[in-house]
Amino acid sequence: MTGLPVTPSATYRVQVQPGFTFADTAAHVPYLASLGVSHLHLSPILEAVPGSTHGYDVVDHSRVREELGGEQGLRALSHTAREHGLGLILDIVPNHMAVPAPEHLNGPLWEVLRDGPGSAYADWFDIDWAALGGKVLLPVLGDPLPDVLGQLSVVSDKRAGGEVLRYYDHRFPLRPGTENLPLPELVEAQWYRLAYWRQARTELNYRRFFTISDLIAVRVERQDVFEATHATVLRLLREGVADGLRIDHPDGLADPAGYLRRLAEASEGRWTVVEKILQRDEALPADWACAGTTGYDALDRIDGLFTDPAGVAEVTDFYREFTGVEDSRGGRWEPTARRAAHRIVGHDLAAEVSRLAASAQRAQGPGTGGGTEGAGGPVTAEHQETDPYTAPYATSVLEEALRELLVRIPVYRPYVRPGTPATPGDTLMVTEAASSAAESADGRLAPAIGLLRDLALGRPAEGATVPGEDADDFAVRFAQVASALHAKSVEDTAFYRYSPLLSLCEVGRSPAHPATAPEEFHAYCARIQRDHPGTGTVLSTHDTKRSADLRLRLAVLSELPDAWREWMGAREARAERSGDAPAPDRHTAYTVFQTGVGLGFCHPDRLVPAALKAVREAGLHTSWTEQDEAYEKAVTDFTEQGPCGAGVYDVGEFVNSLAPYADANALGAALVHLTMPGVPDVYQNTEFPVYTLVDPDNRGPMNGPVGGTQRFGVDRTLDGLLDGAAPGSFDEAKLRLTAVALRLRRDRPEWYGPTASYIPLVAQGPAGDHCLAFLRGGSALTVVTRLSARLAAAGGWREASLPLPPGRWHDRLGGGTYEGAAPLAELLGRSPVALLTPER
Repeated sequence: MTGLPVTPSATYRVQVQPGFTFADTAAHVPYLASLGVSHLHLSPILEAVPGSTHGYDVVDHSRVREELGGEQGLRALSHTAREHGLGLILDIVPNHMAVPAPEHLNGPLWEVLRDGPGSAYADWFDIDWAALGGKVLLPVLGDPLPDVLGQLSVVSDKRAGGEVLRYYDHRFPLRPGTENLPLPELVEAQWYRLAYWRQARTELNYRRFFTISDLIAVRVERQDVFEATHATVLRLLREGVADGLRIDHPDGLADPAGYLRRLAEASEGRWTVVEKILQRDEALPADWACAGTTGYDALDRIDGLFTDPAGVAEVTDFYREFTGVEDSRGGRWEPTARRAAHRIVGHDLAAEVSRLAASAQRAQGPGTGGGTEGAGGPVTAEHQETDPYTAPYATSVLEEALRELLVRIPVYRPYVRPGTPATPGDTLMVTEAASSAAESADGRLAPAIGLLRDLALGRPAEGATVPGEDADDFAVRFAQVASALHAKSVEDTAFYRYSPLLSLCEVGRSPAHPATAPEEFHAYCARIQRDHPGTGTVLSTHDTKRSADLRLRLAVLSELPDAWREWMGAREARAERSGDAPAPDRHTAYTVFQTGVGLGFCHPDRLVPAALKAVREAGLHTSWTEQDEAYEKAVTDFTEQGPCGAGVYDVGEFVNSLAPYADANALGAALVHLTMPGVPDVYQNTEFPVYTLVDPDNRGPMNGPVGGTQRFGVDRTLDGLLDGAAPGSFDEAKLRLTAVALRLRRDRPEWYGPTASYIPLVAQGPAGDHCLAFLRGGSALTVVTRLSARLAAAGGWREASLPLPPGRWHDRLGGGTYEGAAPLAELLGRSPVALLTPER
């Protein structure tokens, strides 16, 4: 154990990668210590696929990644950090490993491919060996096997340990004794089945991360697998190299609560947060042994403070009018999300649904018979047209019922542990989803849906199902598939189809709940201070689709819907006058131009890839696997010639008109984030204004250009601001605010730590709702302006005031001193934010 605090005061996320190593990070430690954080938060540090810029594709849990500097480099970074009073937080990936090329980079998987179900590592991976007669599908071929057989060859590869089967960059092990077989027989004799990559969708027999076949799920619920995959990380914690953990994607695990309990015991209770995305009315499971989430729930509440719900409605009306899209293809949120879910569960996750249905079919009891097929045989849709299906149900019936049930799970997943009764909350959620599915789907499915409901809740019905391994497997796997479906259908599909206000389409957010009233925010803060005071909070991450400052600029459109309508409505006429390439459809025009407004400056190197990713993820006209070249060329031409061409100046002028309000939003959100309950995580470089899009735009090296801007001399700038220099730009204003707040958190844990109090303050006067204020630890007062454009339109603060606690209060940002009822026109007259502490 070290002398560092158990709970960080604040963390700073660094994307370590081959282009920004441990040594590079160490060079920035003095600056980050001066900034005021207590811990560096590193992206995954274990051995990953060579060249990976994110590290979530782990291939070896026993080694620290050599491309980053290896364990020696990590220890040197830890030592430098310690010298400056900082600790390290590690991001770990328990759910999956990479299926790399060459395959021998993943040692355990290599042995499984070589030795099959008899391998010592066969139980490491979540493989359905029965599905393919003891083989595992490898969907890596560019075409069907017969068409590429001539591209396969047996070669000697020293790095792989001998003779292997080669296919371009792939190297596959050979089952002992098969080396001298003719090639067709040799391929057939292996424990793996090489397949065309498109077969993964329907035939894959291992669990993967969402729909990414290059990431194979690890059965970390097994004690031996847990110990092997966590030994290095736990050793680094014991030896004081690192201090805490971030857990990636716990919703993919068979038993998240059991995993976290085991991890807490093994790590001796180190500070740990989990990447759990909660819906507005969802609570973190009470039996999870962790400090809290990584903070997307905080992002949702903070963003909502700066979003006007009435304006969102007006923007949405204009969006529907302008685009003319159908309700279920982007016109309205709920139908769009439901249609996307049906698409994903019926197409992208077909293999997962089939495996789940197979478990349900095996778990069925003898049933009641009565079907037209007779004699207790499975009844299918072909044999019965009007009466309810009767047990035992055919696989096709179970698959259809599963799809109807899964698309109605309103959160990522339930948490049912076989052998333990489901919680009342999970029982209610799954029961309501089943009732809705039974009412909305073909009425004949109702009995099958009821059976699946009971299996999903871990309560096999007497006579209908047989308790045991198959029923348990279904309960576990149902939750895992539900999680993948929610992520893929909402975050990676519906968010790209529904785009009235893009700032709402963010990880952790929902267009169904666009705004946060001050009283809602205060209630949320009081709850996390009471229940999870060490939880993480974020505004930007490596996974956010848009950086906070970009989202907060777009949020201004909710305050100025008429201005947005007028400006966007003039784009087509402007393009016609300029002779620009037209958009392939008005939805794309709307989305690309709003994205350009978020960026501020539209460079084709950034906006074109983002536009193409958006239309592929939406999957309405083109997709990643079925690309329409003509459509994508039209998107590219429009983006290059419109917002990145003649329209670049129009975008810039419109962005300038939003600037005062966007800047107020950015500073207000930053101060709220850094002073509210929880542990703020500052994403690399976001102490400055950052306008980045989805990866890879937001995952560059820390010392490279960020959002098209390269900054130099930031340490000298920070030193000057801390010495009393006045900010000379918005960049410097945000940097100064971040440093002042972070240093105050670090130096005054009694004001901001886990035991500190949180007291809301309410402004008086007609403009009072535009002020959010709260007191931490009785001695640190945050005051921010919200919805500043609406405030200005209504005549400003006028007589509004904020009653302060007794005593004289000094603004550490603006420099003034106040007592009693502080006039907001004075307190927030020169700056939209204030951070007050008692005058000494």
